[in-house]
Amino acid sequence: YDGAGLPVRDAQIEIWQADSKGRYNAGGFLGWGRAGADFKTGEFWFETIKPGPTPGPGGKPQAPHLSVLVFARGINIALHTRMYFDDETAANEADPVLRSIELKALVPTLIASRSMRGSEIVYRFDIHLQGEKETIFFDI
Repeated sequence: YDGAGLPVRDAQIEIWQADSKGRYNAGGFLGWGRAGADFKTGEFWFETIKPGPTPGPGGKPQAPHLSVLVFARGINIALHTRMYFDDETAANEADPVLRSIELKALVPTLIASRSMRGSEIVYRFDIHLQGEKETIFFDI
């Protein structure tokens, strides 16, 4: 969503992730994908596996997450963020990246919400480029 709360219909989203055991580029699993936003709704989606915890700074485990890059008109460089999972509460609370965020009220902008679609687990992750619900972006 843009600063006015309207869908960004020309965005391109890229994800990078570990496999279910927390390994990158292992056993034929490449761990990345790219999707364009739907031109009518601004929605994007990926069908993938849920990643496992990965080693982080100082060897501390990181909670399962996706690294997310956002490309869109008017953005000169890709915006970097992360998507964590709402059903990983203990891992999220211990995650060194989430713990390093000073504005704790913004941490929920990085947490995807889980729901069911039939027998499938689906996570919803809205990205807000500006405004009241602005997603945290990292300077990488």
